Amino acid sequence: MGEIALSRIVAYWAARQPMRVAIYHEGETITWSELEWQTNRLARYYEGLGVGQDDFVTIALPNGIEFFKATFATWKVGATPQPVSARLPKFERDQIIEVGAPKLIVGVDDDDQPGTQCLPVGFEPPADLSGEALDERIAASFKAMTSGGSTGRPKLIVSATPAVFNLDQELLQIKLQGSMLIPGPLYHNGPFLWGLNALFRGNQVTVTTRFDAEQTLSLIDAQKVDIVYMVPTMMQRIWNLPTEVRERYDLSSLAVLWHLAAPCPAWLKKAYIEWLGASVIWELYGGTEGQGGTMITGEEWLLHPGSVGKPNPTCEMIIVDEQGKSLPSGEIGEVFMRPLTGQGSTYRYIGAEAKAIDGGFESIGDMGYFDVAGYLYLADRQTDMILSGGANIYPAEVEAAIDAFPGIRSSAVIGLPHEDLGNYVYAIIDAPANDVEEAALLAHLQDRLVGYKIPRTIEFSAAPLRDDAGKVRRKSLRQERLEAP
Repeated sequence: MGEIALSRIVAYWAARQPMRVAIYHEGETITWSELEWQTNRLARYYEGLGVGQDDFVTIALPNGIEFFKATFATWKVGATPQPVSARLPKFERDQIIEVGAPKLIVGVDDDDQPGTQCLPVGFEPPADLSGEALDERIAASFKAMTSGGSTGRPKLIVSATPAVFNLDQELLQIKLQGSMLIPGPLYHNGPFLWGLNALFRGNQVTVTTRFDAEQTLSLIDAQKVDIVYMVPTMMQRIWNLPTEVRERYDLSSLAVLWHLAAPCPAWLKKAYIEWLGASVIWELYGGTEGQGGTMITGEEWLLHPGSVGKPNPTCEMIIVDEQGKSLPSGEIGEVFMRPLTGQGSTYRYIGAEAKAIDGGFESIGDMGYFDVAGYLYLADRQTDMILSGGANIYPAEVEAAIDAFPGIRSSAVIGLPHEDLGNYVYAIIDAPANDVEEAALLAHLQDRLVGYKIPRTIEFSAAPLRDDAGKVRRKSLRQERLEAP
């Protein structure tokens, strides 16, 4: 089958499975032939607005069929999709628009973004526009994702991969013409990559507006899903369902569950391996920049519990100390990686500079260590590390111990100033049923953590601490508590 332009990929599958559902969203469907026709019309409208080769199109749409249509229409005019959250505050969106200078914003009213062409949510092109195929176009970059910069201003991570796809390439365990479920926000790199790559391989993609634990299980059953993308927060919310609810649904079609984007507590991963089988559970670690990463199967993880796997064969990875010196196995330092194709070959930043050391190795801010077998274990982000009484404390380790206690949905651990220690450990805990006893939790932590890592203060929160992508914003949680009276 070979390589095909993304501007042609929908036509390829529309010719082979025209009446099959391409996308399912909350009871609404679109077939491959409908997707081809409608995105051709939309692309013609974009073209009429002046969107062309290698322009950015900011897509500020919620999860749904419209998001995918806007993305494919963008590729069809040779432009690059640049997704952002539909709920992004205007202040933050303004910063992204300033950095990326898109030719068009989809999902925003004209009044909201003066000076840039906009199309509102639900826009339909005029009925007289043709749905016939356009000339083939290939954008130099198939995606431009946003990320919070270390300066506090957003940056764009522009992929160096052009808008083409090799249909013969096996990718992410996605089979040809299978069925994938994406319960996460499409503007995040993981859901975007998994969802679109599944469509490139002719899959039906089921997407939800927002994550719901029981709905996820019911969709795997009803849509005969064979592959699902999750983050650990989703896994934990499913696990917290009553056993009879989890066992109500037939999950026998599920061959692969990917989890990534945040550390997965060891107890939770083990529970999923026992529930669904080690061969089903796959984990990936890496950044949107694509300089490198790791991957680990459930079977490997049982032999190396807590690891995120060995470096992929496409990259090199080293652990270094604060002076940039390579560290031996077993010692925690900052993770640096470099693609075999060389520094800068996988992406470019707009609005930021890479953090690099000699040899072209770059860091995305993670800390970790290698074991003697070459497996990577992540500690925590350097910026989140708590220095207390001269000891380094990594919040993810404390959070994993807290999250293993019954009734806790998630936790966030931060350091707050202390006159004697420099910082002390402060835990914020999301326990929906409000039935966690602090004394019992502390006794549980004493069995799992050395004394200086145990939180001195525990705050119970009524609000979820992690977003739909499983991310926790420790920096903002810390700032809120520093500013509190």
